[in-house]
Amino acid sequence: MTESFRQPAHAGAPLQAAAAPGPVGPSAPPMKRGSMVPRPWGLRTPPVEALPGAEPPQAWETAARHRRNALKLAIAGATALATGVLWTTHNGWADNPWAFALQCVHLALFALLFAWVSAGCVTAVMGFWVMLRGDRHAISIKDAGHDALGADARTALVMPICNEDVTTVFAGLRASCESLAAAGALRLFDVYILSDSSDPECRTQELAAWAELRAQFAGRGRIHYRWRQRRVKKKAGNVADFCRRWGRNYRYMVVLDADSVMSGDCLLGLVRLMEKHPRAGILQAANQVCGHDTPHARAQQFASRVTGRLFAAGMQFWQLGEAHYWGHNAIIRVEPFMKHCALAPLNGKEIMSHDFVEAALMRRAGYQVWLVADLPGSYEQQPPHLLAELQRDRRWCQGNIQNAGLIAEPGLHGVHRAMLVTGALSYLAAPLWLLYVGLGVLLWNVGGSESFRPFMSDGSLAPGVAGLWLGTIGMLTLPRLLSVAAVILRGEHGQYGGALKLLASSAMEALMSLLQAPLRMVAHSIFCVVALTGISLEWKSPPRAAEDVSWREAFAAFGRVSAATAVFAAVVGWMSPSTLMWMAPIALPLLLAAPITVLSSRARLGERLRAAGLMVIPEESRTPTVLSNAWAYGRQERHLPGWTELVASRRLTALAAEAMGRREIGHGVRARVRDRRLVELAAQPGALEALTNAERMRFLSEPAHLVRLAQPHRQAAGQQELRLAA
Repeated sequence: MTESFRQPAHAGAPLQAAAAPGPVGPSAPPMKRGSMVPRPWGLRTPPVEALPGAEPPQAWETAARHRRNALKLAIAGATALATGVLWTTHNGWADNPWAFALQCVHLALFALLFAWVSAGCVTAVMGFWVMLRGDRHAISIKDAGHDALGADARTALVMPICNEDVTTVFAGLRASCESLAAAGALRLFDVYILSDSSDPECRTQELAAWAELRAQFAGRGRIHYRWRQRRVKKKAGNVADFCRRWGRNYRYMVVLDADSVMSGDCLLGLVRLMEKHPRAGILQAANQVCGHDTPHARAQQFASRVTGRLFAAGMQFWQLGEAHYWGHNAIIRVEPFMKHCALAPLNGKEIMSHDFVEAALMRRAGYQVWLVADLPGSYEQQPPHLLAELQRDRRWCQGNIQNAGLIAEPGLHGVHRAMLVTGALSYLAAPLWLLYVGLGVLLWNVGGSESFRPFMSDGSLAPGVAGLWLGTIGMLTLPRLLSVAAVILRGEHGQYGGALKLLASSAMEALMSLLQAPLRMVAHSIFCVVALTGISLEWKSPPRAAEDVSWREAFAAFGRVSAATAVFAAVVGWMSPSTLMWMAPIALPLLLAAPITVLSSRARLGERLRAAGLMVIPEESRTPTVLSNAWAYGRQERHLPGWTELVASRRLTALAAEAMGRREIGHGVRARVRDRRLVELAAQPGALEALTNAERMRFLSEPAHLVRLAQPHRQAAGQQELRLAA
C-alpha cells in the first residue's frame, strides 16, 4: 500500500471495529483432521503413492530436455572461452607451490562466477524470444477458458501473518475478496487468516479487523481467523497446521503473503488451470511488485516490471513443468501437498526457506510445478528501503544456504537440484567475487608477473583482462537492453510514459542498481559468513510501511563499512595511487553508503520522480480496480482498538473468547494460579495497563479467564462514566 495507517494517539478515538455488525460466533469451522507427516531426509525408497512417470514423455518434457541442453551448452561454451582468455594472462603454471595453488583457485572461481553471469544472460535471451514469439509448451492463462467451476473445486485462500501492520494486511485481503465477489466466485473460496502474532496489541487489532471483514461479507463468503498458541516452523508450520486441521475440506489452496493482493480473475484463472491440468501440483503466478513511492521501491518495482518479466519468461522457457515456487501468490493441490511436502528438520534445524524445497518434493512425487508468466492480477510489495530489503535478505540467505544440504537428496529432479544450487549461489556469489578479486591481488604479489600479468608495462590493463571486463559488463547489461527492446517491440512503451521516458527510467534504475550493488555485496558477504558459521538468526518481518530512514539508522548500518573502506583506500592510495581508479566503482558507493540509503528512502523524492513520469509502471498509468481499492483502504483514517479497549468492550471480549474456541482450563494448578492472579488484578487500580505482554497474551488465549478479567474492570469503567455524567 502507498502508506500504512497510523493510529491516532488520543484515547477518545471511536471504536469503529468494535461496533461492526454481525454475529460473534466461532472464528473457524469444525476441524476435519488429516495427516501431514514429514518423510525423513536421505531415504532411498521412492515416496509413498508417488505418481508414475508419464510414458512416453509428454511433449513439454522433450522440449524442456532440448532447451536445457542448449542452455548448458551455451553456458559451458561462454565459460570455457572466458576462462581460456583469463589463462592467457598467466605465464604458464607457476613453480612456486603457493602461487600454483592460488592460480588453480583463481581460475576455478572465475569459471564458476562467469558461468553464473552467463546463465543469467542466456536466460534473458530466452525470455526475449518468448516475449516476442510466445511458447507453445508453456501453461498460459489463455488456456484457462471460461467454464463454470463445480462446487467440488473448493479453494482455501490462506494468509499466514505474524506481527504485521494490520491495516495493510486487511486492506489487501478486503480488496481481493471484493474482487472475487465482483467476479461471482466468492462462493468457491474460504478465507483463512492464520496468525502467529506474539504482540497483544497486534492480535487485538487482528481480531477487530477480522470481525469487520467477516461482517462485510456475511452470507457471501466464509472468512475465518486462527491464532496458534505454539508457533513452530514459522510460516511453513502455520500452513501445515491449516492442512492438518482443514485441508481435507479443499481441493486447492492459494497461499498469500501479508502484503499480497490478487484479483478475482487471477484467482479464478488459477483454479481453472488446475482443473485443466490434473498433474499440476503447484501453479505460481508471476507477481508484480508495486505499492511504495520511495526511490528505492520505485526502482525495484520498475526493474521487476521490465527486466524481471523478461527473466520470468526466460525461466519459464527452460523450466516448464519443473519451475520455482515462491511461497505465496500460488495455487497448490492440497492432497499431494499434505502427502509429500511436509518438512522434516535438516541436520537438527527447521527448514527456513521452505518454498524451493516444497516445489522439489511436489515434483519428486510426480506432480508438475509451473510458472504462469502471463497471468495478470497478482501483486506484492517491495521493501520500502534498502535496510528493509537487507533485513529480508538475511533470512533468505541463511535459508538458501541451508537448503544446499538437500542437493544430494534422493529422488529430486535435476532442475530442482540446480535451483538449490543457484539459490545458495545467489548469495554466495558476493563473497566469492570479493575472494576472487583478493586472490588476484595476492597472486600478483606472490608470483609477480611470472604467474599473473593483468597489467601491461605501461600500467594499462592487459587486452585479455580488458576483454573480460567488457564481456562481463556486456552480459550484465544485455538483459536490461533486451527488456527495454521487448517493451518497445510489443508496443507497450506508452504504459511507461513513452519510449523516451522508458529509456530514461531504465538508465536511472541501472544507476541506482550500480550504486547499491557494492552495499548489497558487502551485506550479503556478511550474511553468508553468519550462515556458514551457524550463528542463530531471529526472523522479523520487514516493514510494510514506507518510512524514511534516518541518518542515525543509516550510519548505524553502514558507518563501520564506510570507515573501513576509507582506511583501506587511504592505505592503497599511499602505496599505489593509480590503483584507486580501479577501486572507485566499489569504494565510492561504500563511502557514500549512508547518503545513498537515506536519499533512496525518501518518499517525497519518489513522488517527484513519479510526477516527472520516471520509473512509472503500467499499474500506475492505469491502476487495476483491486489495487486502487487496496490502496484506498490502506489510507483510510480509522482506529483499531488495543488491549485495554478490548477489555473495556463487551463485544470485543466475547469476540476474543470465541476466537479461541472451547478450552477446558477451569481445573488444575494453572487454574488456581490464574484465580489468584485475577483476585490481585481486581484489587489493583491500573492493573490492566501494568500487565506484561506475556500475561496479556496468556489471557487472550484463555477465554474463560479473559471474560473474568474483563468483567470487574468493565463495571468499574461504567460506574466512573455514570459519576462523570452526574
